[in-house]
Amino acid sequence: MFSKIRSDIQCILDRDPAARNTWEVITCYPGLHAVILHRPAHWFWTHGFKWLGRFTSHISRFLTGIEIHPGAIIGERVFFDHAMGTVVGETAEIGDGCTIYQGVTLGGTSLYKGAKRHPTLGKDVVVSAGAKVLGGFEVGDGAKIGSNAVVIKPVPAGATAVGIPARILPSKVGESADVAGAQPKFSAYGITNEDDPVSQALRGLIDSASTQDQQIARLWQALEKICQQQQMQIPEGERGECFEAERLNQLVGK
Repeated sequence: MFSKIRSDIQCILDRDPAARNTWEVITCYPGLHAVILHRPAHWFWTHGFKWLGRFTSHISRFLTGIEIHPGAIIGERVFFDHAMGTVVGETAEIGDGCTIYQGVTLGGTSLYKGAKRHPTLGKDVVVSAGAKVLGGFEVGDGAKIGSNAVVIKPVPAGATAVGIPARILPSKVGESADVAGAQPKFSAYGITNEDDPVSQALRGLIDSASTQDQQIARLWQALEKICQQQQMQIPEGERGECFEAERLNQLVGK
């Protein structure tokens, strides 16, 4: 038990630059308190003391602002960062090393009792602020859920889900950047500008237009050279202004 608590404290110190020392984490981090209180609540629930489990989770919700059903399964080193208003449903499962921010809902889309109604998060998943993961599907290891995304279908391991409804962006290297390499890199709030599919599409269009602009400029140069050699009049018309690809890329966040 105490080894798990030490592990929970250390994961907060590793992932939150605002955490200055162990004592501060123990006394001032409601995410840690919610995880610690969930363990007896879950034990009560799985050993037939249903009301006591629900009452313990209710006390935890009152003290921390994080609502975790006692039937939910939570792994080790799970960090609820801020996490005010977070709701974790009865059949939800959260794998080791996950990070969950404020306003997240791991909810269900079915009213059938006893069925798997809530999502299963694999290891090292990051669920950003305000995201809603709804349904009894699986979010693969190392996946990232963007802020305010509404996820209603499975997310492959290492992929990123953003938008409403969420669009799935496959991992560039087959696994999440959070867990790749010898030294794991933590991605706060799950996504970066590179994970925005709209900006990716816009950057692709800008790059394509820039390439076409360069080709047109070369064609004009070749045409002028031919006309000079043949002592012909250069066709009338203006080339127009140069395509400002760099400025447009800055506008879309490149």
